[in-house]
Amino acid sequence: MNSFCTRRATSLAFALATCGALAAGAAGVALLYRHTAPSTPDRSRPMLLAPMIGVIDGCVKTQGAGAAPNLEGLARSCSGPEGSAAALVESTLSALQPHDTGSAPYPLGYTLPVPLLQLFRTDANGEWAIDGEVVGRLVRTVRDTNRPLILYLFSTHFSVGASLEQALVQDPSNLAQTRDGPLPPSSYYGAPIYNWSFASTQTELTARRMQAARALLDAVCHLPAHDVAKIRGVTLLGELHHLFPDFQGGMGFGSPYRVTDYSPQSAAGFRQFLQKEFRHIDRLNRVLGADYATFDDVEPPARDIRTEPLKRYTDHIDSFAHGGLPIAGWAYAPRPAGAGPAWVHVFRNGVFIGKTPVDKGRQDVLQARPEFGDTNTGWRLDLDFRQLPTGMHRIDVFLEQAPGRLTPLGTRRIAIMDRQQSAPEPLPQKPLPASAPADSALAAHIDMPAEQSAYYYNPLVPLWHSFRGQQVADYLQFFNDVVNQSCLAGTPHYTHQIIPFANPSWDGTKFAIGASLQRMEGIRLGVSLYGEASYGSSFAHWYAHTGHRGYGVTEFHPLKPLDTVALEHTLKQHAAQGAEFLSFFLEPRWHGQVATDRRNIFSMDPENGNFGSDHLYESLQYFLKFGNSHVE
Repeated sequence: MNSFCTRRATSLAFALATCGALAAGAAGVALLYRHTAPSTPDRSRPMLLAPMIGVIDGCVKTQGAGAAPNLEGLARSCSGPEGSAAALVESTLSALQPHDTGSAPYPLGYTLPVPLLQLFRTDANGEWAIDGEVVGRLVRTVRDTNRPLILYLFSTHFSVGASLEQALVQDPSNLAQTRDGPLPPSSYYGAPIYNWSFASTQTELTARRMQAARALLDAVCHLPAHDVAKIRGVTLLGELHHLFPDFQGGMGFGSPYRVTDYSPQSAAGFRQFLQKEFRHIDRLNRVLGADYATFDDVEPPARDIRTEPLKRYTDHIDSFAHGGLPIAGWAYAPRPAGAGPAWVHVFRNGVFIGKTPVDKGRQDVLQARPEFGDTNTGWRLDLDFRQLPTGMHRIDVFLEQAPGRLTPLGTRRIAIMDRQQSAPEPLPQKPLPASAPADSALAAHIDMPAEQSAYYYNPLVPLWHSFRGQQVADYLQFFNDVVNQSCLAGTPHYTHQIIPFANPSWDGTKFAIGASLQRMEGIRLGVSLYGEASYGSSFAHWYAHTGHRGYGVTEFHPLKPLDTVALEHTLKQHAAQGAEFLSFFLEPRWHGQVATDRRNIFSMDPENGNFGSDHLYESLQYFLKFGNSHVE
């Protein structure tokens, strides 16, 4: 599996590092959105650099006593009735850029993460209550730090080590469900995961998230106006998407296919979603080729036709049943300096169907073949097979390293199946283009599709995925309304989402995240960019077709060293595209010493050799101190 996430820490810093709704139309759930429209992006205001600093574990929650007790003065600045993390924030940022430096084109602020479930403690009666001391230290951090910030209201499936989590996980209604029932807690590279549900807002989990967010927002809104104005944006929840078993290894296309959410509320919401879309059951039956008597007869697709008996053909689901088949793999061949990527050409039955660049991140390939020295060896082209004739198709893949010069990479024979599972017949073939054998410097592999694999299209499945995607967007909108009831209603609000399409071996249907990446009323795009997506062209090409008018980079890491010139170019590219802030992880530093023993492997830090993070820190430090005039 290709993954930019190889986390190993178990602290909040791990939970904040990323790689991962309402039942639409459900009766009795009122969506009282005020739909505060986001203000037009202010192009006169430069892009804010807003690194995320791990101050919660090191200062706010522990009052400076837990993470770094030997750092003189830190505990005193964190604790007491006026304690805050402001001094720790400034100590960390000033190592990158002194506060009075005006030569850099981008101001340096910070992202303040607020882990919502950590804002609770048990009171004298054993009941869960807001911990006013923790909230106070967070709010005073805003007050006492003279830099702009992004306020991150954080609560995802990654554990933050809160005692409340242990209580919430005892109630199955708080957990996302596959067809086999609620997903139990699991782990990701040693870090605990709680597979929280968002299929309904009528859960204690949602109530606690709202309670914590309102307590924090209410305290922020009691600050003087000039302190509230420091908050340039609010990011919502963190990566919110559907879940699946084996979160560490299950992001790809392997079987069995298990996704969320199959709770009773979600199944009922799906039927109501279909009824709203089609109005009459006959219309749905015509689309599906089915014979449902009523919408109440429809069940979410949940079984694999290859291995399980079906009551109806529309019961079938797997990674491909929505009608999309990835043709993907990796290729490496030395290229001249400054040359663009090589291209993969794909033919079906001898007919050219498309080409795709070899530029996708494959950390797994680099780990296996470090001599390549390059992670961007991946490629992928998605084949829509919904209208293809049934039968045996031949897929031929070629690499174009120079214009017009094709090298064969391999052939796969695949079956597009009918509903009766008839034996597929070979289809007519056209001649393939001229090609030349590969030289010894080329290394490549076709990962998908597998030879002699079979594919079934179920027209109910894309409707199911559309509904699941709307669940993600609806839950974000619900939580957005909580912020809209505060003094930050007019401050830009952002999502904090991943982009599965940047990882060619990920199955995006498992996440069902697409709707939340499109324009949403009152919420701007916030997106985490790792590897090529952070500095290359794939994100820019996608973003140009989304209709977004501005975005925030909620997590940024190229996963390789960039010198100052390359880093400056990347920052300029995001600023020109409409990025309003760009966030990356920083370790908290107290007068030069790391103020935590729970280090994040994605932190840009002079002592972190993972993914070239130490070199990235040095490049950014130089750029922020000297600006354009010293960059050659």
